[in-house]
Amino acid sequence: MAESTNDNANGNRDQASSDEAALSARLGSLDHRLSEIRDSRRSKTDQSGNGSGDGAARASAMALGFRLSSELIAGVAVGAAIGWGVDRWLSTSPFGFIVFMLLGFVAGVVNVVRSAGVASRKR
Repeated sequence: MAESTNDNANGNRDQASSDEAALSARLGSLDHRLSEIRDSRRSKTDQSGNGSGDGAARASAMALGFRLSSELIAGVAVGAAIGWGVDRWLSTSPFGFIVFMLLGFVAGVVNVVRSAGVASRKR
């Protein structure tokens, strides 16, 4: 009876080693396929990004640039509108427009500097 148990144990070991070999082969195949997929994704992102930086960081920088430029343009436009209104109200033709447009430009630059974080907000 001991011999039959010993033969059965050797059979289980052989089956376990063949299962391990099959599992190892499957894992190797999976690793190879995953590395091919990673390489193809890397090449796609390098081609679409032209090899520079992260897309999200670039989009965030563009959003900041648009925000800062719109603040400057809004300051000049509001100043010009107020100046035009003052000129129409007081009949001081170009002087109110020029003065308030310059004030709008200065206000726009101050807003851009504050938004960019260059100037510290000390109180």
